[in-house]
Parts: sequence; structure tokens; C-alpha cells
Amino acid sequence: MDSSDEYTANDQLPGPNSPGASDRHPAENIDYPGPTDQMAQTPRDEMRDYSGSGLLAGKRALITGGDSGIGRAVAVALAKEGADVAVAYLSEREDGDAAHTVGLIQAQGCAALSIRGDLADPENCRRAVEETAAAFGGLDVLINNVAFQSPVDDFLELQPTQWARTFAVNIDSYFHTTRAAVPYLTPGGVIINTGSVNGLRGNKQLIDYAATKGAVHVLTFSLAKALLDRRIRVNCVAPGPVWTPLIPATLPADQVADFGSQAPYGRAAEPDEIAPSYVFFASDRLSSYYTGEVLAPIGGETLPG
Repeated sequence: MDSSDEYTANDQLPGPNSPGASDRHPAENIDYPGPTDQMAQTPRDEMRDYSGSGLLAGKRALITGGDSGIGRAVAVALAKEGADVAVAYLSEREDGDAAHTVGLIQAQGCAALSIRGDLADPENCRRAVEETAAAFGGLDVLINNVAFQSPVDDFLELQPTQWARTFAVNIDSYFHTTRAAVPYLTPGGVIINTGSVNGLRGNKQLIDYAATKGAVHVLTFSLAKALLDRRIRVNCVAPGPVWTPLIPATLPADQVADFGSQAPYGRAAEPDEIAPSYVFFASDRLSSYYTGEVLAPIGGETLPG
């Protein structure tokens, strides 16, 4: 998808509680898993205002769920910093998004690779890592970002099959992909996990999703300790509400319209606003003393702990 007409480099994101900030999304639903070109209002996810400074020159990265949304913005940001980037994604429904992201990476003069496969399958996790390492000659940065969510109105609506699916994608894949990646990560390697504000405070409609994100946070703490002797840093970015294709693909239309309005900022973040957090953790120059950290860009909310 070419979204060049959707916004310009000089467009400014709404500030806290600016007019229209809380109701800026149309009440819409799109097909799961959420092709970007079905959205009435596409996210800002191409990092057009971002200028790199060579922080990741020569690095090789794999991003799961990297075809759109936060994953796309992170992929482009890493490429603008000089990294070759592979993006893993779910299915043929996202082929267009993946191809567009690959083009954005290549436009920065970096090598790019897209890898299709359901990461609920451990074999696809292993394959994504091995294909990335083979294409790029190694791996320096792993970003576990893939996610599944499906809200329920009542706890008893949450079926065991959904619970198993959510855990298979949101936490099991992080384990399997990390386990496959560690042998390739040399000292100075980086793992970044995507958590969520829902894993910090819970969510009555996203019980399984919130549980997996809490697990991601603790996985980060534990892996940071376990991999310290290998000099592999492990950190986590836990955003608040972010406008991505997953939102209209999984939430009821009325909740889509109000999405993000509960944040003190009065709006959801755009992926472009979250991606620099990943650059920070990926760069030794910026974060060499950081491991086992959870960074939570959540739009002005303060959480205890």
C-alpha cells in the first residue's frame, strides 16, 4: 500500500486534549488480521519526520509482526539508523502490508526481507530466525512484537481455544523465537519485547491478552538476568493505546471510535511516536547500561511500581 497521500511530513500530531484528539478515529471494522489499506484512517507508521544518525549501522534485525502498525514504524526507524531488517507476518492477507514495509526499508538503502508464517507454530519461529540470519549473515537485534487480541464482554465468553491462541501468539512465540535467536546473538546483541499497559494494570475485556502481556514483562526481567553473562541486553516497550490495524480488526466499532480517549492525552498514540523507544533500546550508544527495563509510553498516565 502506498499511503503517501495520507499525510505529509509537516503534519503535526494532536497534542494533549487538543480539539478532535479524542474522537479522531472513524467507527469502523476491518477484516482480521487488519490490512492497512482497509482502514478509513491509516496510521502514521512510516517515520517520515525521523532522521537517523547511524546508530545501528551494520546491524541486522528481525521484527515479528513487522508488516504494519508499530512493527512497520520500528522497521523503518531501524533502517533509517542503518540496519538491515526482516519482518515476519501472519498470512497472505498481509502480503501487501509486508511488501510496502520492505519497500520502505529498501528506500533507506538497507536490505529487507519478509517472512510469512503463523508464529503460534514454533517451527515458524525457528524458520523466521534462520531465514533472517541466512539472508543477512547473522542477527544482532530481535524484536518480539507479534500479538493477537479478541475482546469479550463477559469472562465466561472467553473460550479455552481463544485463551490457548492468545498465549501461543503473544508469549509462546516470544519464547520460541528468542530460543532460536540466542545462538546467533553475539555479545552486544539485543532483544526487545513488546508489552502493553494492559499487562501493567489488567483489562476486563482483554483478560487473556493482558495476562500474556504481564507474562512478557516478567519474561523480560528473567531473560535479562539469564542472558547477562552472554552480554545480550533484554528490554521491553509497553505502550498505552496505539492506533494500528489491529484495533478496527478486533474491537467493536463504537470502541474503535473512542479508542485512546481514556488516556490523559485524550487520544491514542501513532506508531511513529512509539518506534523511537525501540531505537533507544536497540542502540548500544544510547542504552548500553539498560537491561531488564520496561519502558511505558502511555500518554501521561502514571502507574505505581
